[in-house]
Amino acid sequence: MTRPLRQPEVSRRALLAGMAGSAAFLAMPSAVLAQAIAPNPIFRHGVASGDPDATSVVLWTRLSSDAPVEGTWELSTTPDFAEVAKTGPFSTGADRDYTVKVLAEGLEPGGIYYYRFRVGDALSVLGRARTLPEGQLDRLGIALMSCSNYAFGFFNAYDAIARDADVDFVLHTGDYIYEYGGKDGWGADVARRIGRVHDPLHDIVSLTDYRTRHAQYKTDAGAQAMHANHTLLACWDDHESANNPWVGGAQNHDPATQGDWATRRAASIRAYFEWMPVREPEWLKVKGRTRMQFWRGYSFGDLATLHTIETRHTARARQIDYMDYADTITDAASAERFKKEVLGAPDRPILSAECEADLSAALTRSVEQGQPWRIIGCPMVIARVEVPDVVKLGLVPDPSEKLAKARTKEELAKLAYDPAVAFAWKGKYNLPDYTDAWGGYPWARERLYDLSRKAGAGDLVFLSGDSHSFWINDLADDEGRPAGIEFGTAGISSPGDFISSGFGEATSRALDKAYAEHIPEVTWTDNMHQGYVRVEFERERGMATFVGVDTVLTPSYRTLVLRRAPFERQGKEVALI
Repeated sequence: MTRPLRQPEVSRRALLAGMAGSAAFLAMPSAVLAQAIAPNPIFRHGVASGDPDATSVVLWTRLSSDAPVEGTWELSTTPDFAEVAKTGPFSTGADRDYTVKVLAEGLEPGGIYYYRFRVGDALSVLGRARTLPEGQLDRLGIALMSCSNYAFGFFNAYDAIARDADVDFVLHTGDYIYEYGGKDGWGADVARRIGRVHDPLHDIVSLTDYRTRHAQYKTDAGAQAMHANHTLLACWDDHESANNPWVGGAQNHDPATQGDWATRRAASIRAYFEWMPVREPEWLKVKGRTRMQFWRGYSFGDLATLHTIETRHTARARQIDYMDYADTITDAASAERFKKEVLGAPDRPILSAECEADLSAALTRSVEQGQPWRIIGCPMVIARVEVPDVVKLGLVPDPSEKLAKARTKEELAKLAYDPAVAFAWKGKYNLPDYTDAWGGYPWARERLYDLSRKAGAGDLVFLSGDSHSFWINDLADDEGRPAGIEFGTAGISSPGDFISSGFGEATSRALDKAYAEHIPEVTWTDNMHQGYVRVEFERERGMATFVGVDTVLTPSYRTLVLRRAPFERQGKEVALI
């Protein structure tokens, strides 16, 4: 039996039941599952809203059809649609995979609206959308989520977010879909067991592949509930295209068998814009941008600015592969040289010049307007997560003997695939856990911190994804000056790295503890659960609540609060308390 976090009143925070008729909707209990009522089959992928400003919001749905479709969208200030505030026509067809995306304009700032789509007598489920507030605002609740992998489990955390009465907007920091496939691919064994095998079965490469995968993810009941209840703010990470991309390719892309990288990337981006409630470039206030330049700035009255960033396709330098340098790292001195001269080499960017300029302007404007909070929607963890010596701590076996016996690079490479060996080696030299995260780009990280300080905003709150772990991190720049705080979310369904690497429950918990005790910037971390983080901002302080779900293997689940982390403004800084 599902247990909601809270039983909100419909009149205050309507939890949408997906009903076409108002009487039935208003009669439903406030905690009803949004997926309890089946939508009209022509609207089998639900509805969504997103990418708002103060007077407009994107509305989305998809028609299950094999011929062009015309219809109307409707928007009202009440769920019974007693009065239709806005309406307009839409048309769609095969050229955009029968998706519908409209920009509802001329709305009131801080408004709550209900919307639906109509084709003849067929009605979509009901959705609820918000515009950004203006003027005085005393509270903002954001649900941080990331890493929803269909094959690994049901999106129960999405459903929990849909029912969370303290959430105003939802922020997805990437890995909304995964590109993996194959009968023996990552998660395939779990997928077969629970009936969630990826479609198509192979790694997705073509436009049709990406469209099909997006369609599959939007059939999940929890996903439909979350999208129907809350307006989405989003950025992407890597798996929306392929694992670990950079401007010239990706780790999970083989040109010999999968063709041109630029073609594949373009297909992934096109499908993303078709299937997500995000603004098209022509709907942006800044003209001349492309879909690839996918970053956004949101202002919440006089309380906060939130800016998302694009870290994959517009600037990122190629990731450093430890295997290319393993034979040169032989002691503490050579490890330090590697960190400074290879990982820390100048001009290895993550953010494009245009993204940096927009971010700088947004932070400067926020400071000048006196907003207390500046939030970064960040696809990857930005804290220094340098692995402690897990062998000395007695957490993993010493691999020295195995490594000493390796005579060739091939033998070393085989050992590198053993998670315990690779982990122990990184810990011996206190190396970053992943070179694909900000830890592999210290020059770029310091550049971002410097940009923030120059804007008068050395007090950032990072809301981060990617790692499949929960995080509370206290950030500092290279000179030890405070750079803000970070809250990171575990996956919606993707498993924690320690568990998925085969370390077992006891060792995985011990590794979480060791990270918090031996990594200076890490206050707390948990890789044992899936879930989300609710971050609430008030005028001078806030609270991050880490919400886990007890299972993703069935659609019946319970929620549990794993940790609460209060924080506050202290002069020109922000601090954990």
